[in-house]
Amino acid sequence: MSIQDIDVAAIEYPPSLIEPLSESLVVPETEKALAPTFSPKVTKAETRTSLEVSTLDGVYATIFTSVTTGVLLTNFLVELKATPIQMGMLASIPMLGNLLQPLGAYFADRTSSRFKYSMKIYLPARLLWLLVVGAIIWLSWRHLDSHFLINLVLVIVFLSNFLGALGSASWLSWLASLVPRRLRGRYFGFRSRAANLTSMICVPLIGLGVSYWPGGTIQGYGVFLMVGISAGVISLGYQFFMRDINPQTLKKKKDQLIPSLAIDGILTDEDSISLWQDKNFIIFLIYFSLWMFAINLSSPFFNIYMLDALKLNVSWVTLYNSLSAATNLLVLVRWGKLADRIGNRPILLLIGVIVALTPLLWLGVGADSLSIFLWLPLLHILMSGTWVAIDLCCNNLQLGIAKVENCSVYFATAAAVAGVSGALGTTAGGFLAQFSHLGGFLGLFVLSSLLRLVALLPLVFVQEKNSHSVSQLLKKWLQTAKI
Repeated sequence: MSIQDIDVAAIEYPPSLIEPLSESLVVPETEKALAPTFSPKVTKAETRTSLEVSTLDGVYATIFTSVTTGVLLTNFLVELKATPIQMGMLASIPMLGNLLQPLGAYFADRTSSRFKYSMKIYLPARLLWLLVVGAIIWLSWRHLDSHFLINLVLVIVFLSNFLGALGSASWLSWLASLVPRRLRGRYFGFRSRAANLTSMICVPLIGLGVSYWPGGTIQGYGVFLMVGISAGVISLGYQFFMRDINPQTLKKKKDQLIPSLAIDGILTDEDSISLWQDKNFIIFLIYFSLWMFAINLSSPFFNIYMLDALKLNVSWVTLYNSLSAATNLLVLVRWGKLADRIGNRPILLLIGVIVALTPLLWLGVGADSLSIFLWLPLLHILMSGTWVAIDLCCNNLQLGIAKVENCSVYFATAAAVAGVSGALGTTAGGFLAQFSHLGGFLGLFVLSSLLRLVALLPLVFVQEKNSHSVSQLLKKWLQTAKI
C-alpha cells in the first residue's frame, strides 16, 4: 500500500494502532465535537503532500536513529570498554527526557510556526553528533583516551534526547492537525511499517559495514555515524514541504468553542475530574511505573549480554534486531484486531505473564551454534511478537481511561512517570550487573522476571469499558479446546 492508495476523503477506520499519536478506536463524543473545529483549513492536496513527505521524513529519521541508538551505539560503547553503569546511563537518559515533554508543549504552543520550532529543536540535536565523529577521528590519529569518548557520547545522548523531548509534543500536535482523524490509524500504521522496514534493512547492513571496516569497528562506526547524521538532516528537509501550522490560530478557535460545548452539555462534570481524584488512572500509574521499572531492569542489557558476555559479532546482534522488526510488521495488525474484540486489559494481563517470564529464557542461551542459529532467533521473535502487543494495548488503555478534557495532562503525567521509573530501572540494572556474586547479567534477568510478575498485580484492579474479563476468556478458550 502506498500513500496514493489512501483516500483522504473516504476511508475505513484502522483496525490497529501503534504510534503514540494514534487515537483509540472508540472516539469520545467530546473529541468528535472538538476535532473539526480545532483543525486548520488544509486542502486535500496539502494533506496528501504532507503525508507523503512525512513518511519520507520518517524513513530518513529511522536511518539516523538506527545509528545513534540501539545495538549499533551499544556495540560502539562495548568496544570502548564502557562499564555496566555507563550502559545503564545510556539507556536511562532518553527516559528521563520525557520529563521535559510538558515544558516543550508549553514553549511550542507559544510559537507561531510548528516548522520553525521543529528546526530550532531537532537540527541542533542531530548536528551535535558531529562532535562524536570528530572525537573518533581524533582518537584514531592521536590515540585519545577512550574514557573521554565514552563520556562525550553520554553527554551528546543527554543533550540530543533532552532537546528531542522539547520538540516531541509539538511534532505530534503538528501531525495531529494535518492527518484527518479517521485516517490516523491507517496512516501511522503505514508510516510505522515504512520505518520498521527501513530499520530491518539498514541496521544489519550497517552492522556488517561496521564489523568489517578496514580501520576497525570504532572507525567504522564513525563513518556510518556521519551517514546517519546526513540522513537526519535530509529528513528535516522534507518537513519544509509539509503544511505549516500556527498554534496560536488553533488556540484561539479552542478558546471560542469550549464555552459553547459546556452550555450544550457535551463537556460534563465527569470530564472535569482532576487527575489525582481519578482512582482508576492512579491504579494504572502504579502498574505503569512498576512495569517500566521491571522491564528496564533487564531489557537494555540483552544486547550488551550478547555483545559482552557471549562475545557475539555485532552483525549477528543487528540481524536478530532486524528479525524483531520483521516480526512487528507481521503481528501488529493481528494484535490490534484482537484488542478490538476482547479489550486491552486482558491482553496486557495474559501476554504480560509471558513477557514477565521471557528473561528466564536467557538463562539457557550460550555462544554455541544451536543458540546462535535457533534459540536466539526464536527468542527475539517471541520477545518482539509479545512486546508489540504490550506496547499497543498499553497505549490504547491509557487513551481509553484518560478524561477527555484533561487528556494532555494525563498523557504528560504518564510519560513522566514512565520516564522516571524506567530510568531508575536501567540505572539499578547497570549497578546490579557489576556484581558477579549476585549472578551478574543472569541474576539481573531473574530479578527482572520476578518484578514483572509483581507489577501485573495492580493491573487486575484497573477498569476498562467494554473489556472482557480474563476468567471469561480462559473459560471460553478451555471450552473451545475441549470441542
